[in-house]
Amino acid sequence: MKPERTLAMAGITHAALMAHLIADGNEAAAILVCARSPGPRQRLVVRHAILVPYDACPVRKPDAVVWPGSYIEEAIDVAEPEGLTIFLLHSHPGGWLEFSHVDDESDARVLPGIFEAFGSCHGSAIMTPDGAVRARLYSTDMTVQPVDLVIVAGDDISLWWDDAIVDGAPAERPLAFTSKMTGELGRLSAAVIGVSGTGSIAAEQVARLGFGSVTLVDPDTVERKNLNRILNSTSKDADQSVSKVDMFSDSVASHRGGGVAISIADTLGTRQAIEAVGQCDVIFCCVDSKEGRMYADLVGSAFLLPLFDVGVTIPTFINEGRIAIADVSGRIDYVQPGGSTLSDRGVYTPESLRAEHLQRIDPEAYRDELAAGYIKGILDEAPSVITLNMRAASALVEEFIARVYPYRHEPNADYARSEFSLAACDQEHYAEDHFTQQENPLLGRGAAEPLLGLPQFRPPRKDAA
Repeated sequence: MKPERTLAMAGITHAALMAHLIADGNEAAAILVCARSPGPRQRLVVRHAILVPYDACPVRKPDAVVWPGSYIEEAIDVAEPEGLTIFLLHSHPGGWLEFSHVDDESDARVLPGIFEAFGSCHGSAIMTPDGAVRARLYSTDMTVQPVDLVIVAGDDISLWWDDAIVDGAPAERPLAFTSKMTGELGRLSAAVIGVSGTGSIAAEQVARLGFGSVTLVDPDTVERKNLNRILNSTSKDADQSVSKVDMFSDSVASHRGGGVAISIADTLGTRQAIEAVGQCDVIFCCVDSKEGRMYADLVGSAFLLPLFDVGVTIPTFINEGRIAIADVSGRIDYVQPGGSTLSDRGVYTPESLRAEHLQRIDPEAYRDELAAGYIKGILDEAPSVITLNMRAASALVEEFIARVYPYRHEPNADYARSEFSLAACDQEHYAEDHFTQQENPLLGRGAAEPLLGLPQFRPPRKDAA
């Protein structure tokens, strides 16, 4: 069953909470202030974590903690202006991932006061020494519902399901590449941005791996020049100028059934696409444009979504008066919320965005740039690059699997970026600390207006009556 209620957290936030809550064998407390992703799915993203100091707590024992209400008042001051959601979080040092009767009584005492201040949905949560988090949400009448999934996107991507608690502990995680992995992926939602040469191959893998929902975003239609590298495309699709996302959705329906693939025949730089992707659990970015990568970067930050970005290139040089291939290469970036962004890593820059905009103003020049996008220095409208695309798309989706179902001999932290050179038969990888990280004010913003903090995404104004 797909989760109706999800709590998403950046890995850096989770690490800070663990350091505070799991320290000395005694219970400790914190408060989470959470923004919302766009509906209809109830997906909450942690924007702020308020750590309650140890010395402020009159009682701290292995099975109890008492803390002053002034910190709840601080959380209310932060959350009320935007109507954010508050979670009262404390640790269970003994490892019991169940809410006790003491927890129930505490919620019954404290949460009505928060509801009296503002809001219609707040909750409580617990953390155990292994980092597992379990949460629940209350309505104003104190009716309680479990948070179905707590997801933390850090070096590893951790999933804690409320219905997978066995004897007070999380059930054993599925093994990578097994049918149990497929079963779990059936409860998650993926977004694939760009469904062309590389994106169609990534989307094919995502759909056949069993993701419960696959949101496809691409503004273009199928053309004959695409048929040598876009999976599932046909001559009929090209002749009828079928949108790439509709073509691919039909293909997914043929082997998965209806309702799995969601088509958005537009760029990610639209309100509809941002809201749809903001409801997903992971982004696979397979676009050619700098602007597309920028929007994927921003959406990942705002909605705390793990982002996997792919790029391929075939640079050339002049050798004795002839064009020769210098390399055949690919790049995979994993961007975790709160870590270095694609912007920090130089995948796009203000200068490259401006240059791309100027190319778009001149449609003919822009078409030429796209046509030459794979093999630099050669104008080729139908480059024969499906083998390179498959290599890169496979590495892209494999990076996701390695994060959720770790199997590498080395820590995932060492693989923030991976690069391969087919010409040199070489691979390189770079750790997160290889990149200089800038402050990210968009982190955990959620669906606050304007979306992504950009005026062009303000909601449409309704005409006065």
